[in-house]
Amino acid sequence: MTTKTGNLQHIAIIMDGNGRWAKKRGLLRSVGHKKGAETVKEITRAAGEMGVKYLTLYAFSTENWQRPAEEVETLMGLLREYLKSDLKELQENGVRIIFIGERSMLPADIVESMSKLEEETAGNDKMTLCIALSYGSRQEIVQAARKIAALAKQGDIDPEEVDAKMFAGLLYTKDIPDPDLVIRTSGEQRVSNYLLWQIAYAEFYFTDVLWPDFDRKCLEDIIKNFNARERRYGKI
Repeated sequence: MTTKTGNLQHIAIIMDGNGRWAKKRGLLRSVGHKKGAETVKEITRAAGEMGVKYLTLYAFSTENWQRPAEEVETLMGLLREYLKSDLKELQENGVRIIFIGERSMLPADIVESMSKLEEETAGNDKMTLCIALSYGSRQEIVQAARKIAALAKQGDIDPEEVDAKMFAGLLYTKDIPDPDLVIRTSGEQRVSNYLLWQIAYAEFYFTDVLWPDFDRKCLEDIIKNFNARERRYGKI
């Protein structure tokens, strides 16, 4: 029986543990990243089948650019493969894909492939897969603040008119609802500069499972846990 998501619309996942998964097995980190990429496909399929409308995956942060050049190149190579090979499955499953993050930091060919994939899946409406790539939430918030300041300076808005709704409309995620649930794998319990504005009232679930080992059963169990919670949004 397929687990039902109930009122759960949007799941955001911090995919952590690829390197540790490989190290435990005496393998190169690149092998862990490849296995992690396979998990992305499995969880995307499972989420869609369970009725999740929005799935946001933290694929590569702005801080990840500081990793060893060889590891970054491996990740970019895996991304290139993903962008070229997954269109057919996305179309068959009615998945729209969007990307959020600092595109100016990415190689030009990857940016071109991202834009093409967004255009070709724009009409799909079963699920939206949002990939946070070269993404950092503090940078996102600073950019939105700069846009607000520029609009005010130009006289296009009155500073007194600025509210949370207006500010949220200037973020990368302006077209999708805030996450209901944030999952982080690998046992770490921090948000790592991820969707800081958007997760204000999200529920959190931290699991010790490393991302390459995260599977449909893990997702189902977490959704069941979420459905048993009472969300109060600051109310008594």
